[in-house]
Amino acid sequence: MSDREAFRKAVESRSIGEMMAPFAEDAVLHSPITFKPFEGRAAIRILLGILLEVFQDFRYTDELASDDTSTQALVFRARVRDRDLEGIDLIRFDEAGRIVDFTVFIRPRSAIEVLLEEVAPRLAAAMRGAA
Repeated sequence: MSDREAFRKAVESRSIGEMMAPFAEDAVLHSPITFKPFEGRAAIRILLGILLEVFQDFRYTDELASDDTSTQALVFRARVRDRDLEGIDLIRFDEAGRIVDFTVFIRPRSAIEVLLEEVAPRLAAAMRGAA
């Protein structure tokens, strides 16, 4: 299985260890709930672990890829508390097929607000623990 397939399969199996395997050590994740991106595997692992706790009924519904396979978009749906949301994981790969840039888009705004309420305290606690 290629790194391009590995991430989706790992998310679907809810395995944080397998989710992290395709990421390059210096990968960057751009979140819709923070201004500053998450830089490096350790920071990304913290966020993705929290999202595994917060997202309910997460599922990918569509997959789009650039002709040269350097970019992939995974369309998803999930729920946070009483809010349904949809989003896109926009993933960019290096020449070796490792994830180097990961951007998350989510809608609607009311779902982002609830997501922030759920993630912010967990993220603050995790970052304090990592420091």
